[in-house]
Amino acid sequence: MRVPRPRKVVLLIALVVTLVLLCCGGSVTVLLLGGTGDDNPSTLNASLGCGKGGPVDPDSKLPRIRSYGGAQIRNAAVIINVGADMQMPPRAWVIAVATAMQESRLVNLGHLGDRNDHDSQGLFQQRPSSGWGTPEQVRDPVYASTKFYEKLKTIDGWQTMPLTRAAQAVQISAYPDAYAKHEPMATQIVNSLADGAANAVGDSLAMVCAASGQIAASGWTIPLRAGVGSGFRTSERPNHHGVDLSIGKYTPIGAVASGVVSMVKCDEDFNGRKSCNVDGYPGKGGCGWMVEILHPGNVMTRYCHLVQRPFVRENQQVAAGEIIGRVGSSGNSSGPHLHFEVHLNNDRSSAGAVDPVQFMRNQGASLGGEG
Repeated sequence: MRVPRPRKVVLLIALVVTLVLLCCGGSVTVLLLGGTGDDNPSTLNASLGCGKGGPVDPDSKLPRIRSYGGAQIRNAAVIINVGADMQMPPRAWVIAVATAMQESRLVNLGHLGDRNDHDSQGLFQQRPSSGWGTPEQVRDPVYASTKFYEKLKTIDGWQTMPLTRAAQAVQISAYPDAYAKHEPMATQIVNSLADGAANAVGDSLAMVCAASGQIAASGWTIPLRAGVGSGFRTSERPNHHGVDLSIGKYTPIGAVASGVVSMVKCDEDFNGRKSCNVDGYPGKGGCGWMVEILHPGNVMTRYCHLVQRPFVRENQQVAAGEIIGRVGSSGNSSGPHLHFEVHLNNDRSSAGAVDPVQFMRNQGASLGGEG
């Protein structure tokens, strides 16, 4: 077979693209160019749906989500639909799906004989002997989901609790912290099956995208409302592994999601000094007063240049939006601002850092003051 010359191949591709564009219009242009060119976080969040399309029909063709099979995803769809029918907001859907992931891996388990945990059965491993219902009832995904939500509704403040605490308040498990690790995947499942509902305001039935300062159903929020100044690894600052949110001194800083405080310290400057109770200056070095929080999914967030010793201590569990300190200008700083970083796999080094703007946008909690 004769191989076409490169120039002919290019001309052929150009002709095909032109014909497709003439036929199909702007939507194909977006597909070919990889986006609309609109980097406004509010617009991009809106394009995810934020639950406006409603939950997917469990009996329809469902998407494949990582290692979960069709029956498991159908069970997740049932859990979400029951929550919607009961007028439970989308944060409840994420909690319920994560709980079932821990209890049964979204498999509707019957009695497992010698391997069974007491008389626990079904998606949520509910025990008939504890009053959850008959064995047949707790193995019915609709019934089991209904009972889970009914119990969740009785828990004061469940909407703002860390997911693992809310789940534990319902389940009373021997492993109270085990639910947290499922939160990121439960969020993805809810987004896939309910038109981006995990990006909606978590405690509202309105299904609107979370605005600045609100907690999304994913469990994420912004640390404070301020415009993004210096960006992530720009050409001017290629070693800037976070973003700077410029705002007045003493502005409260909130944790962006539930988690455990993994570090609180006064960071040394380039001369080895720990002088964080005074304003810093460019070239001094160090983060000044700083906090690191480890979130579900091994995501670590870092907060730098606080004005005084942070309000939290190491190993303390915090909730999304909980105030951890106040904005300052300690360390390597030219003025009051929050330097904010996101690291994956709990990798504290620069290798683990990702763009906070893109990451937070994907959690339904856009930085930059929009909303």
